[in-house]
Amino acid sequence: MSRNQAERDFEEFYRAAAPRVVHLVYATTGDMTIAQDSTQEAFARAWQRWSTISTYDEPLAWVRTVARRLAISAWRKQGAQDRAYVRHGAPSRVEGPGVDRVAVLDALQTLSDPIRESVALHYIADLSIDQIARETGAAVGTIKSHLHRGRRQLAEALEIKENDHA
Repeated sequence: MSRNQAERDFEEFYRAAAPRVVHLVYATTGDMTIAQDSTQEAFARAWQRWSTISTYDEPLAWVRTVARRLAISAWRKQGAQDRAYVRHGAPSRVEGPGVDRVAVLDALQTLSDPIRESVALHYIADLSIDQIARETGAAVGTIKSHLHRGRRQLAEALEIKENDHA
């Protein structure tokens, strides 16, 4: 494959996939800046290895995994910074997202990391249970359990009753 063709292929891949990866990481971390930065870095790394990654059955799975790992690392660093702000005072905040979005993000944050990751991959990245199992290295039964527990815990956190959905 020529370099020009590789560039065009990557550019098309990036345009189609980047927004979905940002949304997935955002749902996982609740931090748009981390989501955007992690996604950008994951795609930069994919470009550096594009001659190999483009031959994978699912190059997007590689990018999603890298972006999630980068985000988790950044999110942990952010947690340490937040604890420091509590001790020393936080800077003033800018207006944030709407009430509904905050409620969903807060509810997602109540889930354990593996359950939140499964829920985000299934409902935001629109992956099947088998795809999630392959990407995360977890058993199919474990993913099913994560999704079941995640839905129940989100419903409780959001105080959704079974009769509430229309």
